[in-house]
Amino acid sequence: MPVFQVKDHSLIYKHGYETLHIRAWGKNSLRIRFAAQHPPDETTLHALLPRHDHAEIRIEEEKARISNGELCCIIDKEGWLSFINTKTGKEYLAEGVPQFQMQSRSVLPLQGQLYRIDTWFKAYDDEKLYGLGQHQHGFLDQKGCVIELLQRNTQVSIPFMVSNRGYGFLWNNPAIGRVELGKNFTHWHAEASKQMDYWITAAPSCRDILTQYTEVTGRAPALPQWASGFWQSKLRYRNQEELLQVAREYKKRGLPLSVIVIDFFHWTLQGDWMFDPEQWPDPKGMVKELDDMGVKVMVSVWPSLNSRSENYTTMQENGWLIRTRRGLPAHNRFIDTEPDGAVDVHFYDATHPQARHFLWEQVKKNYYDHGIRVFWLDACEPEILPVHPDHVDFYQGNGTEVLNLYPREHVRGFYDGMKAAGESGMLMLCRSAWAGSQRYAAAVWSGDIDSTFDDLRRQVPAGLNMGLSGIPWWTTDIGGFKNGYPETETFRELVVRWFQYGVFCPLFRLHGVRQPEGKMCGSDNEVWSFGDRAYKIIKKQLLLREKLRPYIMQQMAIAQEKGWPAIRPLFFNFDDKACADIEDQFCLGEDILVAPVTEQGQTTKNVYLPQGCEWRHAFNGKCLQGGQWIRAEFDLQSIPVFVRKGSDAETLFYPPDSD
Repeated sequence: MPVFQVKDHSLIYKHGYETLHIRAWGKNSLRIRFAAQHPPDETTLHALLPRHDHAEIRIEEEKARISNGELCCIIDKEGWLSFINTKTGKEYLAEGVPQFQMQSRSVLPLQGQLYRIDTWFKAYDDEKLYGLGQHQHGFLDQKGCVIELLQRNTQVSIPFMVSNRGYGFLWNNPAIGRVELGKNFTHWHAEASKQMDYWITAAPSCRDILTQYTEVTGRAPALPQWASGFWQSKLRYRNQEELLQVAREYKKRGLPLSVIVIDFFHWTLQGDWMFDPEQWPDPKGMVKELDDMGVKVMVSVWPSLNSRSENYTTMQENGWLIRTRRGLPAHNRFIDTEPDGAVDVHFYDATHPQARHFLWEQVKKNYYDHGIRVFWLDACEPEILPVHPDHVDFYQGNGTEVLNLYPREHVRGFYDGMKAAGESGMLMLCRSAWAGSQRYAAAVWSGDIDSTFDDLRRQVPAGLNMGLSGIPWWTTDIGGFKNGYPETETFRELVVRWFQYGVFCPLFRLHGVRQPEGKMCGSDNEVWSFGDRAYKIIKKQLLLREKLRPYIMQQMAIAQEKGWPAIRPLFFNFDDKACADIEDQFCLGEDILVAPVTEQGQTTKNVYLPQGCEWRHAFNGKCLQGGQWIRAEFDLQSIPVFVRKGSDAETLFYPPDSD
């Protein structure tokens, strides 16, 4: 017989061998855990920070309910769940199943204590779903998509989504799986896990949902001031003098520069985590010269080891490497500084606290103690090939169960190490992330995308969905990462349009391997590398970014305080039905509206100006009333950008004495 109980502020439902726990977890929020054969684990938090919230629980003859603020969960005697508004009874979300399926939750035993987990919810015709990390499918609203829950290069799996029905949903599980956002039902699937675990929150606005979500998963710290400027990067600077010459040239030309990047192969071997002394003979002197210019140096640190590395034996003997279940212990084949050709590489186990500590000790000794304070955590999905999660074991479990945690735990090691060293104002650039990565100062870029206009177009919704997943620090490789030919007019137009988009992104960063590529360096990739016409336009973007930096820092302070993203879909700012379906425009903060140009040769674009205010064109001064579509015209010099009339942002483009 089903049994309802109240214990430790939780509503508990037991039926046969199955147990379901529901408890308050944050404002207007509930956490649901379900397990077979044993009670749900009370200690596993995954994405959630510890909470001790209280709820109102009432048990009746046919059902029970648990209420926390605006959110109420009702469970009937058959075990079916529905989530409603406490005051109005409006249904946010309810369990539902395909025809003739008798239960909405499935827990299928696998080996050991692992189970295949599935749960189904109703689908709603009017529902729009956002967030879920970063994907390259090009959609803002992901209703109708099947989303893989697996970290890949360019694909960031953060299993949190925001619904226009007034709720946010976190699949609090780092297992490999998928979510099917179908017209007939929504289906969450984990290939291997000890229990089902999810969290749901309700609020009248997307803003409130993000605030409540980041209260329980953590918020980004204060963005360092230097990070809001321009970042110069390429694949790759071969030595110290080449890097310094580029920084000196920026200063000689009077161009703003905040960060310059040392990419891979600066090391002796992968896993040594140190500069090659032949190519980088004086790191401290290099850092000092750059500091005197007002430039931070970022260094790429990979989580992989060549078996010849001086740290390989120590990590292998202590069990600090990811373990393989069959065949060789290596996880990938990649080139290194030596020997020539491809070598076997191994990834350290970022889920092991002692492994994280050991890696940080090497980084501190060989980089931090030279003055390096900014780290690029590349290949941190991790980049295991082929991607067979069941083949690898971690300190925290089999890869099928925990692999998605890797990027968050990796950045956590750097954050904890720098914090212990007394550092503040941290930022680590990561290629992947999971729920809660933002609290460890993780910035994310969109990975190794192609240099095409279509890739540029897809970055716009990808970045917006990342912001709606709790990650406010986000960027792209301006110009795309690969297959860009700077000598062609097509690429030069593309890089100009990408700069015009990038100047309004949270982080403003140029990177890429330019063709023809030689000796893993790529062609020149500085702002003057794309011809005189492009250079003149790009220079204006650098100077515009400098004007925008105080405004951007204001948005980052809001992200730290409330969890709101800096770049936002129009519906985030405006209660205007027309905004719900617009995915090729966005707002930077409250007051700047941007419509990126993402088609080759494009000179006109339909742009929607949200209702409720008057808008002023940022570059020609024309004022237009909101609540209308316009046909914006432009040339290569600019893209459509509008500012709210009367806002502080307007004064960035039109100071009061300019009228």
